[in-house]
Amino acid sequence: MKIGLIAGGGELPKHVLQAATEDGLETTIIGLQGHAKPEDYKGQYFFKVAEFGKIVKRFKKTGCTHLCFAGMVKRPNFKSLKPDLKGMLHMPGAMKAAKEGDDALLRYLLSLFEKEGFEIVAPQTLCQSLLLAEGILGAVKISDSQFEDTRKACEVASQIGALDIGQAAVVCRGVVLAVEAQEGTDAMLGRILSLPETIRGTPGNRSGVLAKMVKPGQDIRVDLPTIGPLTVENASKAGLAGIVGEGGRAFIIEREKTIQMANEAGLFIAGLPPSRP
Repeated sequence: MKIGLIAGGGELPKHVLQAATEDGLETTIIGLQGHAKPEDYKGQYFFKVAEFGKIVKRFKKTGCTHLCFAGMVKRPNFKSLKPDLKGMLHMPGAMKAAKEGDDALLRYLLSLFEKEGFEIVAPQTLCQSLLLAEGILGAVKISDSQFEDTRKACEVASQIGALDIGQAAVVCRGVVLAVEAQEGTDAMLGRILSLPETIRGTPGNRSGVLAKMVKPGQDIRVDLPTIGPLTVENASKAGLAGIVGEGGRAFIIEREKTIQMANEAGLFIAGLPPSRP
């Protein structure tokens, strides 16, 4: 098979590309303008999100049979999009799906590429080594009180995920401090700093857990939760005690650096048994 990689922002697409190359797979890369950095994919193709026709034409011209979507892509402002002709034909369907939530929009977009004859391959299929393993990853363990926060944070994250709102939640001493919506995990963690120290942890007295969970019913071929150095940095600033995700259903980027940063900050990172198949 020949892989067509649609790259958004962040580090994940680079890891997927490296894994595919090491496995001897031919890869055509298309970076999404405004999301992927041109300096990360020098000499590669870049198109706008709504240039569906150009993206399909390029992948077919280079003989791609499978497509992989990796990286962060913020919800577009449909009013400012400038689609090509093929993109314009699908714009009403995309707008309708977007009203139902991000996951509905992603499923709609995947279906369009499948109708064009491409098979969708998940990033984790190409780079399984990036998946979060079950268990404690670093030197810091989970206390009994932190386990209760962990349980509730996972429950809350799953509940907002069922509504297609977000994938993450923070709970501290039984109190829900924040849930993720369109701003993303890092901005959500930044909001915690504005809360009174009486209800949150501090770097000197850590408390609270960030849980990142797959949405119930989510198509796991795209948009798995991701934990990386920036997640640890922001969780540390927010005074949290730890970060959890589902084993085998979340990515951990720059694993060694991420774990080292967590150890130095006194945070735990844990992979939990998946809550759903």
